[in-house]
Amino acid sequence: MASSTVENYLKAILGLSAPVGGEAGGVSVGAIAEELEVTPGTVTSMMRHLSGEGLVDYVPRRNVGLTRKGRRQALSVVRRHRLVETFLVEVMGFDWSEVHEEAEVLEHVVSDRLLERMDEMLGRPSHDPHGDPIPDASGKVAEPGGRSLADADPGRWRVARVGDGDNALLDWLREHGLVPGAALELAGRDKVAGVVEVRVEGGPRGALKIGERAAGQVFVEAR
Repeated sequence: MASSTVENYLKAILGLSAPVGGEAGGVSVGAIAEELEVTPGTVTSMMRHLSGEGLVDYVPRRNVGLTRKGRRQALSVVRRHRLVETFLVEVMGFDWSEVHEEAEVLEHVVSDRLLERMDEMLGRPSHDPHGDPIPDASGKVAEPGGRSLADADPGRWRVARVGDGDNALLDWLREHGLVPGAALELAGRDKVAGVVEVRVEGGPRGALKIGERAAGQVFVEAR
């Protein structure tokens, strides 16, 4: 198994280049440095190393892209992360706002044998608790579903997935019923105030006003 540092770099490049399941594009050294909170010089050194291992295509002063080998390894990390999140929620009773940080650690240490057993116990789930697709053991993964609620047109929608990087936001979304699978109506948008107005079926009565930042972390699909 690769070191956790290598895996973090590969996962970061995958996430920055394209949604998991989409066609990967190149990313800059600066973007990687910002994502991992390290210096550009540190990233440059690591890119040379990863290039030597055949994991990235790297030319100085140009964007970085994953090779087929690097993408396969990055998807393996994503698979471990999302299966761990699902196991922690479904089996161990963790709240969905608690599992991202735990999975960030466990994704580097869980064995393939244990991961296979977890996958079997969970019934081979296709998506994690936040609605993100889980790559299968061969590296195949569905397209991430939905468009941002901040960009959606008025009408009837269903929540496909939500961003998992903000625990306070996840608590707020759950409190108001904005979880994957929830049906809602986008009633309108106040561009001046920067809010969208929705009505969640089975949620709190009345219209719910959501700021653009929060709405940008909710991805919906037509129903």
